[in-house]
Amino acid sequence: MARDFEEPFDGEAHWTEEIVEDVISHPVESGLRTDRLPHIWCPGCGIGTSLSAFVQALKETNTDFDKLSVVSGIGCTGRVAGYIKCDVFHTTHGRAIPFAVGLHLANPALKVAVFSGDGDITSIGGNHLIHAARRNVDLKVFCVNNFTYGMTGGQGGPTTQVTARTSTTPYGSIEQPFNLPLLMSAAGATYVARWTVLDLGRLRRSMVEALQHKGFAFVEIVSPCPVYYGRRNRLGEAVDELRYYKENTVVQNFARLEDVELSVLGGKIIVGKFVERDRPTLLELLTGKVIPKAQEAAAKR
Repeated sequence: MARDFEEPFDGEAHWTEEIVEDVISHPVESGLRTDRLPHIWCPGCGIGTSLSAFVQALKETNTDFDKLSVVSGIGCTGRVAGYIKCDVFHTTHGRAIPFAVGLHLANPALKVAVFSGDGDITSIGGNHLIHAARRNVDLKVFCVNNFTYGMTGGQGGPTTQVTARTSTTPYGSIEQPFNLPLLMSAAGATYVARWTVLDLGRLRRSMVEALQHKGFAFVEIVSPCPVYYGRRNRLGEAVDELRYYKENTVVQNFARLEDVELSVLGGKIIVGKFVERDRPTLLELLTGKVIPKAQEAAAKR
């Protein structure tokens, strides 16, 4: 605060106070649409942390935001794309990946990333997910897994834990959830990893690796949903869930994927880089095998 002396026309001395505020920029502010802030997420939600890690990874890889496109689906995580300062598309429910596939094939010069939640890309979008992995499309898929449909009231979904209470499983879920790293590896993904939002450093480094990887990269991000999943399952406040992550997370790179079943209701959370392998991408196969043959056939007509 600064005080200045003024001499007004009435001849009397006056002191005026001017409030001077120091503006401190957020480290990832330059990569965000700041006019969209503050964001919509609840206190304690890990989606904002995931977004921050992603923008940091983009900067670390010197990604040209003019040659980047982020596609998202429906739900809380689906709102991520709208905050990033690049060309983005917010798709209908479950259709983030097919839109991203078309975008990549139509304009291979773009780096295309998909940011969505477990309730979007592993449920109604699940078929698109496994086939994009099978084809090894050069996409970077980041899935925030908070075990529930958060935006629509906390219903149970494909990753909801056995015994977990949700608005649609008031007596506890009886269904086996997806083991996402195992599913992605079996489908053919060439990069698979899992980290919690608490381990921001490793999450960011994994995102860097995914962005630099050639082929279908999938990173599962374990995040609390303190408002719906946390309250219904008596997991405490968000800080209590993060404390649980700290005390029960085990890093096992290239672990046996049958052994990385995820549990935040009393078990260990196995994280790490699980898969990293090379095989031709869909675009390489199209340009190297299909298109030349089509051109040759057309020339003979």
